Amino acid sequence: MLGTILLILLILLLLGAIPAWPYSRSWGYGPSGALGLILLVVLVLVLLRVF
Repeated sequence: MLGTILLILLILLLLGAIPAWPYSRSWGYGPSGALGLILLVVLVLVLLRVF
């Protein structure tokens, strides 16, 4: 249950970090790349039933 909530939260954060808005275009892909990496780690942990 906790893993599913965490996974959904990270997906929403990843979508919010995409540099599509004028104020965030100068950030590059750093925030979404970092959140993508965290999402990948959590996804692997959920699939391995660690959470």
